[in-house]
Amino acid sequence: MKFLDEAKVYLKAGDGGDGVIAFRREKFIEFGGPDGGNGGKGGDVIVEAVDGLNTLIDFRYTQHFRARKGGNGAGSDRTGAGSEDVVIKVPVGTVVLDEDKETVLADLTEPGQRATLCRGGDGGHGNAHFKTSTNRAPRRADPGWPGEERWVWLRLKLIADAGLLGLPNAGKSTFLAAASAARPKIADYPFTTLHPQLGVVRLNASEEFVLADIPGLIEGAHEGAGLGDRFLGHVERCAVLLHLIDGTQADPVAAWRTVQGELEGYGGGLADKPEIVALNKTDAMTPQARTSRLKALERATGNRVLLISGASGEGVPEALRTLMDAVTADRARRAG
Repeated sequence: MKFLDEAKVYLKAGDGGDGVIAFRREKFIEFGGPDGGNGGKGGDVIVEAVDGLNTLIDFRYTQHFRARKGGNGAGSDRTGAGSEDVVIKVPVGTVVLDEDKETVLADLTEPGQRATLCRGGDGGHGNAHFKTSTNRAPRRADPGWPGEERWVWLRLKLIADAGLLGLPNAGKSTFLAAASAARPKIADYPFTTLHPQLGVVRLNASEEFVLADIPGLIEGAHEGAGLGDRFLGHVERCAVLLHLIDGTQADPVAAWRTVQGELEGYGGGLADKPEIVALNKTDAMTPQARTSRLKALERATGNRVLLISGASGEGVPEALRTLMDAVTADRARRAG
């Protein structure tokens, strides 16, 4: 199934049913009277987060959603039937934005969570509604109110506890494959990863977390270079970020600064998230290069830098334990 994380759709709630003009006419009843009923309510348009979906690809082919109009009123003071709501099922983690792509209408982070995006119109009044002591035979009935309509953007932000960052060919997919049962595409050329990948990291019977791998960033990604920075939305919800740096390149500090600059350019508080920096591909480095590049990175970041190798497994358990501790602390903070 093709991955799609953004879609624009049109929504139209149902109009209310019309009220009617009717009068009571029965044999042996000397005086009749107005008995036109009210119209029924139009259907709402509701969005619901459900399990089992991980892409918005369905909305590439179905982009218009309309609820039905409410039923018209009838004689004998009968109210028209209300129309059923239209429920749009989306993956957990979907954010609904207004047409300006900035105003958040709903953020669905839990299965079963719902939000009403367009409300159906109320039904119009029949002439029985307007009967008074001085107006005993009203000939007035109102049409139903129109339902709301709007264009909205659906944007999927995957639910993950930790995220992988880095330049293309930093070894993110190799690390994900080493840490989980995920099997992302791995090759010796840039931009092997074209869409986000998720893997479940299970340390033991009671400790596990979801790790997200996104396409690599290059300088100028926030301005559209490479694959751009839109995929960074998939790590916005993460508690911690693991920044992998290719240890075989001559200047790992420049690589770290490039990605940091893209995080700041993207915004969304990503630059302020807890970050663990790891020098990757140690299996392809000489001891002297490991020592010098590790010290340079620690001076630049001001924090401890991990040494790992996704290919050989060196340092991977320590990195996973560090991520698990950060995720656990974040879960405790949210629960408390």
